[in-house]
Amino acid sequence: MDKVNGSVITEFVLLGLAQSLGMQVFLFLFLSLFYVGIILGNLFIMLTVILDSHLHSPMYILLANLSLIDLGLSSTTVPRMISDLFSGCKIISFHNCMIQMFFIHVMGGVEMVLLIAMAYDRYTAICKPLHYLTTMNPQMCMLLIMAAWIIGVIHAVSQFVFVINLPFCGPNNVGSFYCDFPRVIKLACMDTYRLEFVVTANSGFISMGTFFFLIVSYIFILITVRQHSSKDLSKAFITLSAHITVVVLFFTPCMFLYVWPFPTKSMDTFFAIVDFVITPVLNPAIYTLRNRDMKVAMRRLSRQVVSSREMP
Repeated sequence: MDKVNGSVITEFVLLGLAQSLGMQVFLFLFLSLFYVGIILGNLFIMLTVILDSHLHSPMYILLANLSLIDLGLSSTTVPRMISDLFSGCKIISFHNCMIQMFFIHVMGGVEMVLLIAMAYDRYTAICKPLHYLTTMNPQMCMLLIMAAWIIGVIHAVSQFVFVINLPFCGPNNVGSFYCDFPRVIKLACMDTYRLEFVVTANSGFISMGTFFFLIVSYIFILITVRQHSSKDLSKAFITLSAHITVVVLFFTPCMFLYVWPFPTKSMDTFFAIVDFVITPVLNPAIYTLRNRDMKVAMRRLSRQVVSSREMP
């Protein structure tokens, strides 16, 4: 067998999500329906922000980028999850496994920074409204987006360069339905304790620290609003509740997948599905159902589409 980067393994074996035919059919319908929802929901948000000039503000530009990342993150795993359901031999090549891991962490890193940028945007808008237009100007918005992509790539590359050069010569069963750094590292034919710690610190501890930082930031915003005007507290809470919900949905699976010291297959599967399937389809609903401007813009866009069809 040809070697790949010093490895004798050229492919990895993935685990199936279900064994019985009934469960396979259920998961096929469930995953297919949710993936269509992910595509349509996130594309609709991106198109609405792009086409409606009223939404050309930092908050909605960041939201459109978040939708792009959700769509990309889901697309790294969900199509293969669906195609593997009825496959007897769930094999992924060495190169495809590496590519999947790389893009999962690029998208995850970008989304983490975007959530921080959105928190900063809300802090400026609510706590320093008079300085909002000068602080969150178009240049700052583009700088935050570029920083998110750069940090996301650095986050992935800092782990990828070590993993791709590991020697793989023994077992090749990943133990999951997708490839990820912690699982693949364990298959290497060498002591990987230090590298496992690097991955845990890079993905787990950073996720945990960022999560608590964002929650504390939103609490600080609410306390600041309450000190100035208790009447505005409910309005601010409604605005921030969508952001807090998205933060919890994104970071909770990350912390359990990368930090929890007693992982189990069922728990890993559950949180991975939440991360790749549930969260990307809920984010569009959360931001549209709780945002008056988005709902108005969507109605406006819908009327324009209807009127253009009625024109001769």
